[in-house]
Amino acid sequence: MSADQKSGYAAPSPPAPGELMNTRIAIVATRWNCEIVDALIDGARQALSDWGVRDSNTRLYRVPGAFEVPLACERIAHGKHFDAVVALGAVIRGETPHFDFVAGECARGLQDVMLRYGIPLGFGVLTVDTVEQAIARSGDGKDNKGYESAQAVLEMIRFEWGLETS
Repeated sequence: MSADQKSGYAAPSPPAPGELMNTRIAIVATRWNCEIVDALIDGARQALSDWGVRDSNTRLYRVPGAFEVPLACERIAHGKHFDAVVALGAVIRGETPHFDFVAGECARGLQDVMLRYGIPLGFGVLTVDTVEQAIARSGDGKDNKGYESAQAVLEMIRFEWGLETS
């Protein structure tokens, strides 16, 4: 395998019928790079549907940009109305260091929220060098990073349920 290839992903077993039906998921998405982010939202919604989460148990919240995503997720986690949060956005490198600050602080803030509140939080905020890279990561199918982020929170919910029963 060459250095630029992924090693692959060992997908979990599919959910049992009704297993995640009552799971409540919040999606927080940015308004910047809206065509890319809308495709990430579509991917996340597809994953939730594929895993049996009812559409009525999901809620989409829009925020200005990636820097605001952690605060929105913190407010959602604090309210304890959702089992998990999927954070979606696209930060595309430009000619200034702005990218480094926004991308880094978004990631740090989201991890802080996840650890502080013990809530699964899917990191679907793309941090890419070009628009082409963002488009490649937000296309149709299970390689869509919105899809992957939603799937990750559902896997973490299963993980938590396993801890509760052991």
